[in-house]
Amino acid sequence: MRWRIKSSPCLTLGDEEMSDLAIMERLVPAVREAGNAIMEIYAQPVEADEKADGSPVTEADRAAEAILLAALVVVAPDIPVVSEENSGSHTLAPTAAYFLVDPLDGTREFLRRDGQGAFTVNIGLIREGVPVAGVVFAPALDRMFVGAAGEGAHEYCGALGTALSIRACPADGAVAVASRSHRDAETDAWLAAHEIRETVSTGSSLKFCLIAAGEADVYPRFGPTMEWDTAAGDAVLRAAGGRVECTEGKLFRYGKPAYRNTAFIARGNA
Repeated sequence: MRWRIKSSPCLTLGDEEMSDLAIMERLVPAVREAGNAIMEIYAQPVEADEKADGSPVTEADRAAEAILLAALVVVAPDIPVVSEENSGSHTLAPTAAYFLVDPLDGTREFLRRDGQGAFTVNIGLIREGVPVAGVVFAPALDRMFVGAAGEGAHEYCGALGTALSIRACPADGAVAVASRSHRDAETDAWLAAHEIRETVSTGSSLKFCLIAAGEADVYPRFGPTMEWDTAAGDAVLRAAGGRVECTEGKLFRYGKPAYRNTAFIARGNA
């Protein structure tokens, strides 16, 4: 299926207007460059430092972030950026529009080196509390996902984009994706309480994208996450026809205190 561009909010850059999709498209080369930098480091012995919250950070996180932040200054200089590894940005108050950046989502998966490649580069664009556009790149798998509200979602294969769409839930039961490194008892209880045929454990924002690509149906998350962990994948999933809800059923929104997420359920037609 060929992917068609539809209308969306625009950003004015000089005399040029860019849709949210066009912003993401302009960022794709930098996202791929960040992914390549990650893979160069991945091929070497890697040591991790521990951040104040106990999570790991590596040279790959920092290298990818530098590439992404430099690109954002060029592509959209007027939109603030909140990035995981830039702790100073975490004190910024949410504005009408802002980027959420996770330069290496799934650092534990990156360090595990198990061959699954379940780590991603993420840029999400938030407008009025809603993730309206995102790009997610899994460099070890060479899978690049881009989506924008009203413009659809697609996955790159080389220079060509294939349209993404959530699938009808299989008659024999939904396939769930769940966190590999952060799965908890509450997630296990939710999976047991619903008619889940199969659960695939994987890392990072790739879980959202697998639902967007019609390869899974639902992703429950009760453990802690930050908004930069989820924004890009959430945007891609919504652009593909999916939905991300709070556990009480309300639409999941952004700009929460300290950019800290509550529990959520991401779903296609499940």
